[in-house]
Amino acid sequence: MENRLNHNLINSPRSAIREFSKLAKATPGCINLTLGEPDFSTPELISLSAKVSLDAGETHYIPNNGSFDLCRDIAAFEREKNGLDYTADEVIVTVGATEGLFTALCGIIEPGDEIIVPTPAFVLYQCIIGACGGKFVPMNTAPSGFQITRKLLDSTVSEKTKAIILNSPNNPTGCILNQDSLAAVAEFAREHDIFVICDEVYRQLVYTKNCPQFSTMYPDLKDRVIVIQSFSKPYAMTGWRVGYLMADLPVKSQLEKLHQYMVVSSVSFIQKACRTALKHDPSQMLDIYRKRRDYVISRLEKMGLDTVKPEGAFYVFPSIEKFGLDSAQFCRRMIKEAGVAVTPGFCFGGEGHIRISYCCSETALKEGLDRIENFLKMLREEK
Repeated sequence: MENRLNHNLINSPRSAIREFSKLAKATPGCINLTLGEPDFSTPELISLSAKVSLDAGETHYIPNNGSFDLCRDIAAFEREKNGLDYTADEVIVTVGATEGLFTALCGIIEPGDEIIVPTPAFVLYQCIIGACGGKFVPMNTAPSGFQITRKLLDSTVSEKTKAIILNSPNNPTGCILNQDSLAAVAEFAREHDIFVICDEVYRQLVYTKNCPQFSTMYPDLKDRVIVIQSFSKPYAMTGWRVGYLMADLPVKSQLEKLHQYMVVSSVSFIQKACRTALKHDPSQMLDIYRKRRDYVISRLEKMGLDTVKPEGAFYVFPSIEKFGLDSAQFCRRMIKEAGVAVTPGFCFGGEGHIRISYCCSETALKEGLDRIENFLKMLREEK
């Protein structure tokens, strides 16, 4: 019966990130630095708002796109915080950023359409594009310091190109696309009449004052921009599964059909909690992430691992090419021989690298890095 299923589904791989996380959990005493999940609990006031909604019996259907109050607050938040000009009618509250990405991509892809994805990139993009019948077109940014150039764009475009996905700050590198990168994309989008999907889930987790964003810089391209956001990362709400999508009204009016067919709506009794979250200042968490980042970078430098210093998110993506192992071999051996797990770079289209997540306690992070250092010494002694 399997051969009667959607072949796009059958050809979609399972998450290798989860595979290595599962392997870590199955290894006694292993320190897990794989998943990008905040180790903080959701702030109490946010959780309390959900409890109040439950106690008030707010457990019934809500409008498909989310409660009007939440959509209005999201539009106001994005206008005041990021300078984005969207109305409440141009917002869809989604079941996490994942559903937002699926809605956006499924809504624009027709069979054979090509989507350019700067790599390294979150593996979910490739899986969704394939499931929707599109073609994933990777664009390797490693040689250009994880930035986008017009030469790279021209090397990947075809008459079937429908969109490009921008994720800044980036998962897995933590890098922020600079103004030259964004200008190249803007010129390219105008010339080829393509969509630009802006995955901005780490936008509030930035360590520098200069964080240019495509959605903000090019309001004249609003008709082709789709913004994806999430409550998961800045507010430690991963298990709540809530995010939002913003798009120009004619585009949003079509995408909302898919959202309705897939999930009907987001959960009713978390709407007020999300409104509370928008008022929460995540700077305390950000300060902790910044300290962890600086600690990790200093340790990696002493280990002799080359890495680009991340300016956002909570990952580092050092090179391991000098050790002569591919990233999967490196990570499997490190779990087995050193008791510490990170994510191999091949998961992100970044072979020759590993992703280290610092979403863990300082104690676990120190011990994990100590084990990585000892593992590297062992590899050097093997040569």
